[in-house]
Amino acid sequence: MLSRKEGEIMRAVYRLCGERECCLVSAFEILNMLPRRHGYTAESLENILQSLELDGYFDLVLSERKGERMYVITLQRSGEAFRREAQQARRGAAFKIALSAAGAVVAFLVGLLLRAIFA
Repeated sequence: MLSRKEGEIMRAVYRLCGERECCLVSAFEILNMLPRRHGYTAESLENILQSLELDGYFDLVLSERKGERMYVITLQRSGEAFRREAQQARRGAAFKIALSAAGAVVAFLVGLLLRAIFA
């Protein structure tokens, strides 16, 4: 399970890579796609990217282009499955909300039925 920051960075990497398995991105491009309220810095971004690499989500190669640090990101199996896992988590949350709402409706109806029987 990824932390919130790791999940945000994985979503940004997915948007930047599109449908390709490999992409060349700069830290500036990734930071522009992340929410400002969490205060990401280039150093924290690099630390999180390295931890995601260690977890097997993608291979990370650092390079330089015109004096700017660039990342070559190649998605691995875990990284490719991230989108599916995120969709499953959303479906699971929606199911839990629907189940809670259905339980509340059933409890209300049972309460009305019991009130009608004993009144």
